[in-house]
Amino acid sequence: MFIEKSLKEYVEAVLSKEPTPGGGSVSALAGSLGAALTTMVGNLTIGRKIYEELDAETKELMDKNFKELHTSIERLNSIIDEDTKAFDKVMEAFKMPKETEEEKKARSEAIQEGYKVALEVPLRCAEECFNVLKLQNVFANYGNVNAITDVGVGALLAAVGLEGAILNVKINLQSVKDEEFRNKIQEKIDNLMAEGMKLKEETMEIVYKRLG
Repeated sequence: MFIEKSLKEYVEAVLSKEPTPGGGSVSALAGSLGAALTTMVGNLTIGRKIYEELDAETKELMDKNFKELHTSIERLNSIIDEDTKAFDKVMEAFKMPKETEEEKKARSEAIQEGYKVALEVPLRCAEECFNVLKLQNVFANYGNVNAITDVGVGALLAAVGLEGAILNVKINLQSVKDEEFRNKIQEKIDNLMAEGMKLKEETMEIVYKRLG
């Protein structure tokens, strides 16, 4: 499992001739690091004087988002490894026999199903990175100002994870012939991208404002 490796080992695995881990796995790592940095800001805020001075509603939101960020980290860490196997069903389908018309049809259907399965993992990654971007606002606004740049880097990383994951959805989507399915997924990733980048920009605006 790549998540168990050292940073050096992971980087060496990425730069190797092997196709995995690739952009999908790295996107999940970026999202996880973005969530982790934001969580760190929470650790440097919650329970301190700046936190105690907040109103009850803001405290409740920060506490809730803090817990959800931990969940996002766990999910994204899992995707770091899951993504390396996402294309397996496509590869298995390409190895199926194609001598008869019946075999060709079964192989074609399996390939199509494989592409649909292959885009599920990066789609989940994109959705999780989007969720991280939604959770960051309260830390940008009310987190420890001495760690405000960490919220900024966290937002940038979550946005990279989102866009990177969407690229991996799109490359698999190109091979899907089911137009209804393709349109549904395309609409979903377009919305994730547009709303995610808006959230990133809003957070960065707050970060720069608090930097002075």
